[in-house]
Amino acid sequence: MSKTSKSHASGGAHDWPDIAGRIEGDRHVLPIRVYFEDTDCGVVVYHANFLKFCERGRSDFIRLLGIDAQGLANPEAGEPAIFVVRHVEIDYLKPGHMDDVLEIVTTCAEIGSASLKLRQDVMRDGTLIVRAVVTVVLVGRSGKPQRLGALVRNALQRFVNQARET
Repeated sequence: MSKTSKSHASGGAHDWPDIAGRIEGDRHVLPIRVYFEDTDCGVVVYHANFLKFCERGRSDFIRLLGIDAQGLANPEAGEPAIFVVRHVEIDYLKPGHMDDVLEIVTTCAEIGSASLKLRQDVMRDGTLIVRAVVTVVLVGRSGKPQRLGALVRNALQRFVNQARET
């Protein structure tokens, strides 16, 4: 990537320091406003959009930890690797509505040799409305699981919180 496109790709990140949410202790919090496009004809968040919100939370969590997802996919040396979703459990407890400001709270429940289990709570005004438990696996171009490297493991270790139950 050229300097121009690289600065453009991250352009403005310094002007918007919280665009990727924030790390609070052992969790990542990403605020998301619900727009009309996120809702169904009843102006309630369409169920699949909660998966999108959680994906944004996971992506920004990884970004704030200093893990370069694009660098994993396009390494200078070695086989390219990406995180793929292997399993999702999701409980829809309450509806979300247009204009809600939701917080996607991501914690790392477990680190395996090639996988991560993340718990994602979607909160509205301190109330849990959706809970997702997502297992992601690091896989290479061949589709085979790749061991998590020290960079990823070390960045996530402080977030492992199996005991948290809210």
